[in-house]
Amino acid sequence: MSELNGALIGCGFFAINQMHAWNDVDGARIVAICDRDPERLKIVGDQFGIERRYSDANALFSDGGFDFVDIATTVQSHRILVEMAAQHKVPAICQKPFAKTLADAKAMVAACRAAGIPLMVHENFRWQRPIQAVRKVLDEGSIGTPFWGRFSFRSGYDVFSGQPYLAEGERFIIEDLGIHTLDIARYILGDVATVSARTKRVNPNIKGEDVATILLDHESGATSIVDVSYATKLSREPFPETLIEIDGSEGTIRLTQGYQLEVTNANGTATDDVSPILLSWASRPWHNIQESVYAIQQHWVDKLKQGAEHSTSGADNLKTFALVEGAYESAASGQTVDVGAMLR
Repeated sequence: MSELNGALIGCGFFAINQMHAWNDVDGARIVAICDRDPERLKIVGDQFGIERRYSDANALFSDGGFDFVDIATTVQSHRILVEMAAQHKVPAICQKPFAKTLADAKAMVAACRAAGIPLMVHENFRWQRPIQAVRKVLDEGSIGTPFWGRFSFRSGYDVFSGQPYLAEGERFIIEDLGIHTLDIARYILGDVATVSARTKRVNPNIKGEDVATILLDHESGATSIVDVSYATKLSREPFPETLIEIDGSEGTIRLTQGYQLEVTNANGTATDDVSPILLSWASRPWHNIQESVYAIQQHWVDKLKQGAEHSTSGADNLKTFALVEGAYESAASGQTVDVGAMLR
């Protein structure tokens, strides 16, 4: 298959990273962009040399001329745009959070399945180089069978200056950040049977929660803790690193601050530097996330050409989305939530 042509809908804060990554991806390019804000449309169009510019998604789909669509808008528009892509039989990538509700997410997956088109959620955190390195160690059997884990993202970084809308939602850290950390937990230790959560708002200037502690019972029998915070002030700011601890029957894995991967087993302890690559357009400390954007978009193109299932397909992401909804339900009720029941 020759080079694929893509269209990008949404030219906001994070879409700039996606456009840079598309320039690096082998086998695809963006040929059209769409945004309701004419200024943002002009900025992105001029910066990346895109001539086809639309303020209306219906007009974009009507004109066609592209093989896939990358939906980089906020969550309010995701369902209508994904269903529009399904109607036009255009394979779609959708930014996270996937949908406003689990019912919406299920409907989006069903629409694309009925249309016979691939749907992938832009859940890029599992594609970070350090996370992939942890998974590789597990797959090699270096620590035996994992039975406990911790996935931690604690920071005092000001995310609101670049994305002020994050301070306005009734939901914040689980929906915006915890969704990534929960997906990593699923990716590393497998699907989840039950979830329990507690949340807190420390910053008085936001509406949602900025701290969450979540307990997961995995179907494998392993237990893990997902803890996320944007209210944690440390001597060395770790943003945007996810720190991981895994205990197994034959050893342990520790992914520590500064991208150091420590593996201990009967052979002793080995430490590797699993730092992300600083791409030409990337900047510290965002380079970890920026590299993963490139990685997931290359994965999209490769699997699309092969006709194969994507790692973070819409169907797979329903399981992560259910963890988010289950965590909020547990935090509100104080009860443990059956994740499987939510998916049925």
